[in-house]
Amino acid sequence: MKRNTKFLLLFLAAVMLFSAVSAVVSSITLSEIRTATNDTVTQIIANVCEKHPDINEDDIIKILDNKSDTTKTKELLKRYGITDEDWITHRNESNYVFAVTASAAGCAVAGIAFGVIFVIYMRKKKRETEKLASYLSQINSGNYELTIDENSEDESSILKNEIFKTTVMLRENAENAQKGKESLKESLSDISHQLKTPLTSVMIMVDNLRDDENMPEDIRSEFLSDIRRSSGNISFLVQSLLTLSKLDADSIELKSKPENIADIFDDCIQNTAILAEIRGVNVTADCENVMLNCDRKWLGEALSNIVKNCIEHTPGGGSVTLKAEQNKLYTKLTIEDTGCGIAPEDFPHIFERFYKGKNSDKGSIGIGLAMSKAIIEKAGGFITADSKMDKGSRFTIKFFGLNH
Repeated sequence: MKRNTKFLLLFLAAVMLFSAVSAVVSSITLSEIRTATNDTVTQIIANVCEKHPDINEDDIIKILDNKSDTTKTKELLKRYGITDEDWITHRNESNYVFAVTASAAGCAVAGIAFGVIFVIYMRKKKRETEKLASYLSQINSGNYELTIDENSEDESSILKNEIFKTTVMLRENAENAQKGKESLKESLSDISHQLKTPLTSVMIMVDNLRDDENMPEDIRSEFLSDIRRSSGNISFLVQSLLTLSKLDADSIELKSKPENIADIFDDCIQNTAILAEIRGVNVTADCENVMLNCDRKWLGEALSNIVKNCIEHTPGGGSVTLKAEQNKLYTKLTIEDTGCGIAPEDFPHIFERFYKGKNSDKGSIGIGLAMSKAIIEKAGGFITADSKMDKGSRFTIKFFGLNH
């Protein structure tokens, strides 16, 4: 739009210049004609006075003042021997020819100038269009490593900037899609590995139970217990993967409302009570009327996974403590154990999916902490961890803002 405005202004400037030149030429030409006419009249009167010294001055005045009756003027002039041809001067004729020629030439020059400007403008627009078409063609072929260096405020530059933004977006989408494919490939490989072992174990035990009708009752009971445990692990893995998939797809809607953290801590303790009893670990909560705007179900699941991880890494007789505190800046939840701690080489990877450190439980899947982190971040918080070998680990969760 701005380029068209510039072109229009340039055209108007050319028209105004041509009009000004035409006005000047016409003014000069008219002045010349006026002067020539006056000179002609003066010369006629001089000639009349010279040839007819006895001419009456009243007749001369009548000739000069008689503006309406040209017939009487011609009769007066003929009386003194002056015909129509004597009024025609070569000077007036040449001025007339010059005025007509200059006007025609000015129109021609203005038309040519306008045509040249228009052709230049259209060629420039065509080059820009071809450049943009080439740019889009390269993008369509998958070349996103293109940049647009020019930057101005006309419509062409605006279009270029929008194309550049689209290019950046397409490149990011392509990179994200590639990362997503690689991540999916790794996830499928991990899932396959995680499911393969318990499923194989279950199939072997089922085959033994089916083929050996005389199997001792104690061995049969042990096999059934193992099948039950493996089935539980498979069910937990499938549910966890579904949850992570929903989180990745942003299809989980958290329904937040004011909740008492003490109630959520109680849910966590109940969810892990059987595991804590088997391990001989004492799980306690320390919370004094701390309120948080959150989704109780999902936050409880995230905290339960962390508590479960702490119990699995704490020897019998140890403890896991849940604490909550609040100030005007944030709400902080802390889960601390007295377990074996996290090895330094494992620490950077504890929140990665399917990662299992050297101190992990034999039946660990390596997905609980990753899922907890995803849920907490979706709820608007963030989680950190610190640990000391043989002294325990501490997980800290913070929710900033007025959540109470």
